[in-house]
Amino acid sequence: MALQTLNPHRHAAAVSPSPAPSPVPRRGHPPPQPLLHLPPRRRLAGGAARPRAVAAAVSGAVNEARRRGAPQEGGEDGRKDTDLATLGNLCVDVVLSVPQLPPAPREERKAYMERLAASPPDQKFWEAGGNCNLAFAAARLGLSCSTLGHVGEEIYGNFLLDVLQAEGISVVGMLENTNAAACRQAYETLLCWVLVDPFQKHGFCSRADFSEEPAFSWIRKLPADIRTAIHHSKILFCNGYAFDEFFPDVIASSIDCAIDSGTAVFFDPGPRGKSLLHGTLDEQRALEHALRFSDVLLLTSDEAESLTTIRNPVQAGQELLKKGVRTKQVVIKMGSKGSIMITKSTVSCAPAFKINVVDTVGCGDSFTAAIAFGFLHDLPAVNTLTLANAVGAATATGCGAGRNVARLDKVLQLLKEADLNEEDTWTELIEGNSLCIEVSIMSGMARNGFGERIVHVPVTKVVSDILPMFEAVSERSAVQA
Repeated sequence: MALQTLNPHRHAAAVSPSPAPSPVPRRGHPPPQPLLHLPPRRRLAGGAARPRAVAAAVSGAVNEARRRGAPQEGGEDGRKDTDLATLGNLCVDVVLSVPQLPPAPREERKAYMERLAASPPDQKFWEAGGNCNLAFAAARLGLSCSTLGHVGEEIYGNFLLDVLQAEGISVVGMLENTNAAACRQAYETLLCWVLVDPFQKHGFCSRADFSEEPAFSWIRKLPADIRTAIHHSKILFCNGYAFDEFFPDVIASSIDCAIDSGTAVFFDPGPRGKSLLHGTLDEQRALEHALRFSDVLLLTSDEAESLTTIRNPVQAGQELLKKGVRTKQVVIKMGSKGSIMITKSTVSCAPAFKINVVDTVGCGDSFTAAIAFGFLHDLPAVNTLTLANAVGAATATGCGAGRNVARLDKVLQLLKEADLNEEDTWTELIEGNSLCIEVSIMSGMARNGFGERIVHVPVTKVVSDILPMFEAVSERSAVQA
């Protein structure tokens, strides 16, 4: 299916595990106890219910030696009761069939979008987008999740809150500026118009496309409730599209807050990484900050090459590790070939599952949810990659993202079938690596000719290790259904 992006630098998109940057918009267990319940929605309204502003922003220059040291324990009371918190990218995708895609000129596209927004389409065309995809997939794996970002008080915001609440995902809101009446539109829920023409080409429109400032430019400091939520989370996830919503200093402050509280940082620059690399000085500094001080980096092979100028994804991952201060893992998504995890002492590879692809929207987000699961449960790298490939593939067998991302029963089915796409993908990548490190490859069959330092891990062993971890989650999901 041919895809067309109207503005690849500003639109909100989900990262596909495909090596090509995805032009698609960003896009369990008993409900966790949120730190700040947005439902009931009046917590979003004006007055005393709004979170207090932080007296001063978290410093963007925490002592580097402190960052290298052992992480501190938890938040103020030492609890970390949330597995995964996502930063920003809370949006509603409105998916519409149109006779033709919007015109290319900026002002004409803006007028086109405003005409669409003048009359809200039927709710059957709405879907939760952005980081909701990741939160949904993670919750269905049994992780407790929260989303940190701005949700407005209009019908789209109400829809988003209802959908997240139904999935057992808490929301911590950002609203610290009392002068909301000054620009009502700036406080509305971010929409992404997903437009499909008769030839199945896609175009995307968002108000973030038409502003030089972030969509939520009124957020100048990291709100106190967001800091608290980060302190109580085991992982903070951020991607490049957060720069479309927040100033770079806010993003860097979030990472510093996570570091100070012993929260692991996951960062996926996505297609925005390349534009940030050549963006404003503040954007460049914040991107470098995220790349250096994240615990886990997630990229497609093309994105890794754009940030390092190194074509071989293993070598590109090793370069990112070398430049990192805290980086423990670099995960490279190779699309239909599979995925790779690089650490300082190992390279691990897992081929993709064979499936009939229906839609790749949300696959990268689903994949990341499983990487987070493996990180939290200290799984072997090959096991983590295999699970992530299965979760991403399960999403690709459905249509659309949001509530349509991978469900656990489909993930378990793919794992049990273990039908792998075992092309001879890894030989050139690994043999081009001169470092004498351990290499593990998940395989469905015996292979020879790689050399003594290659360890083949049978898929049957990997699957037998993974499946028992999800029996309780699967049973609980069946009861809830």
